Amino acid sequence: MTIFRWFIFAAPVVFAGTMILGGTRLVSQATQVSKPSKSQSGNIENGKRVFAKYGCYECHGREGQGSAVTGPRVGPDPVPFEVFAQYIRKPAGEMPPYTDKVLSDQELVDIYAFLQSLPQPPVIKTTPF
Repeated sequence: MTIFRWFIFAAPVVFAGTMILGGTRLVSQATQVSKPSKSQSGNIENGKRVFAKYGCYECHGREGQGSAVTGPRVGPDPVPFEVFAQYIRKPAGEMPPYTDKVLSDQELVDIYAFLQSLPQPPVIKTTPF
């Protein structure tokens, strides 16, 4: 019984620590990905098309809203571009990698522009029921 109690209290702490360290590693790796240049502005319409073409919507939803079952929320207000690009190229989870042979740098910038353009969802308190 003592081991069971220890597991119940220690498992969430170990999980949280792993998630924090994993996130730190991802952010530190993000510095290796270059920011989009001034000439490399994102095309929102192409980003929406590419988001659908490569099946991003299948896990993240058509509006990037995500799901607890399939994939995290990616829009609106996506993570900083460096983190976003690093994760797309070398994901740590179940997502397949989208290398530059599959998804060009410009398409990556376009998807990011699309995700940035998504409107914020309405505040739950203002939604009539």
